[in-house]
Amino acid sequence: MKEHKTYDVYYDEEADFLEVSFEEPAKLGTTEEIQEGVFVTRDVDTKRIANVGILSFKKRVGLLKIILDSLNKRLPIEISIPSN
Repeated sequence: MKEHKTYDVYYDEEADFLEVSFEEPAKLGTTEEIQEGVFVTRDVDTKRIANVGILSFKKRVGLLKIILDSLNKRLPIEISIPSN
């Protein structure tokens, strides 16, 4: 799996949306819904994956690792939602 030097993790609690970005944002990207509520944005020219977004993340925390593995991506941290 390719290592990246820059990551950005954004979570919108109100919308329950998590987005993980790899390296610099794509100058021009295209977004595809690869399964319900899971979005992948790729750079139009290089086809590299710029970011991954997941709706209803609290209900599907484990899905992030599965999606990243399927895209041959990894994070140097684990992302979880604390239980109340």
